[in-house]
Amino acid sequence: MQELRQLPKGQRQRLIASLVSRRRVGSQHELQEALKGAGCDVTQATISRDVRELGLEKTRDVLGRPRYVLPERGRRSNPRETLGAVLSQFGRQAVPAQNIVVVQSELGTAPAIARALDRVEHAKVVGTLAGDDTCLVITRDSAEARSVAAELTDAIG
Repeated sequence: MQELRQLPKGQRQRLIASLVSRRRVGSQHELQEALKGAGCDVTQATISRDVRELGLEKTRDVLGRPRYVLPERGRRSNPRETLGAVLSQFGRQAVPAQNIVVVQSELGTAPAIARALDRVEHAKVVGTLAGDDTCLVITRDSAEARSVAAELTDAIG
């Protein structure tokens, strides 16, 4: 049995990048197991930090299973284009409810939608909260919620 050891942050993050680019890793638990298989001992909290710092994005493979991917390097994507792409691919509907817009999406994709909305820094959006398949978009009032819901519905298609 291979001895587990802790790796310095840079080495550990390079290993994570290598693992997610070579095979499907769909959760932090799967990533922790893959790291153990590579001889790296790491806590779940450290994995969570590494995922955030590396900017790993959760997407779906061709079979629809969740998968972490490295962010595209080289070009900084336009946040509005990213939001549009995420909504058109994974969004199902956007419904206003008082000062909240309820965005329903495919299972496991609501955090990506919330993150994309946060990056847009939309003037009418106060904040977002994501579950697995539902993202709540908070606005100041019902008129702004209706306006944001209409924008998101257009992006969903």
